[in-house]
Amino acid sequence: AQTGKNFIFNPILPGYFADPTIVKEGDTYFIYATIDPWGGDELAVFETNNFKKFTRHHINWPTKKACISPTSGDSKVWAPSVRKAADGKFYMYVSVGSEVWAGVSNKPLGPWKNLKADNSPLVTKNDFPNVHNIDADVFIDTDGAAYLYWGSGFNWVNGHCMAVKLKKDMVTFDGVPKEVTPPNYFEAPHMIKRNGKYYLMFSEGKAIDPTYQIGYATGNTPFGPFTAGVYDPILSTSLDSTTYGPGHHTVFTVKGQDYILYHRIYPQKE
Repeated sequence: AQTGKNFIFNPILPGYFADPTIVKEGDTYFIYATIDPWGGDELAVFETNNFKKFTRHHINWPTKKACISPTSGDSKVWAPSVRKAADGKFYMYVSVGSEVWAGVSNKPLGPWKNLKADNSPLVTKNDFPNVHNIDADVFIDTDGAAYLYWGSGFNWVNGHCMAVKLKKDMVTFDGVPKEVTPPNYFEAPHMIKRNGKYYLMFSEGKAIDPTYQIGYATGNTPFGPFTAGVYDPILSTSLDSTTYGPGHHTVFTVKGQDYILYHRIYPQKE
């Protein structure tokens, strides 16, 4: 590996965090992530302008205490997706209690609040019984329209991906959610668009072992239909296990170059 003061080394953060999302405001990046193992009562939030020095923050929402509904499960706060919309506000879609919750803030560090006035989840645990309703990801198309993707499987099998267009309020469904599950999909959808084509990226395999990896499928609309990518998977366990079970990623762009921010498993020695 090359060395020098301008190089960034993996892992970029000490400790155990997963499922990152990232937004930029001015010259500063904000990373939001699940606190591992298996979530915490809040999210982990980090601020950086060079990916070498990080400041950790605590935000007021979401929390396990604030995001409770009659249908909530026991699972904690997982898998945020944060985007800045055309109205200048920040929108978050996050899993708490195996339900999808939606929040809004004027600033990356809050204060945040539930987008729904009645403080209910956007997608309940029971709305789509065959889908583990977690891992929401919001995508804003080049025309400004927003789409929400989410879904996983149960017991490490039968992954399902749901999709729906959002109205301008970023919380009301514009139509009925539909299943758009691409080949090899298990969980953690993440949509990007390049050169007029839609790339639905996702995690394959099990998040607890080296089969976890990042794949993708392509389509001509936000709803597909999606065809398995020619280079799928694009990130998987390396032969030397330096990268071990990589997955649940996000993509961000700096000066025209795309980067993947992801978590990996810390290999347990025999």
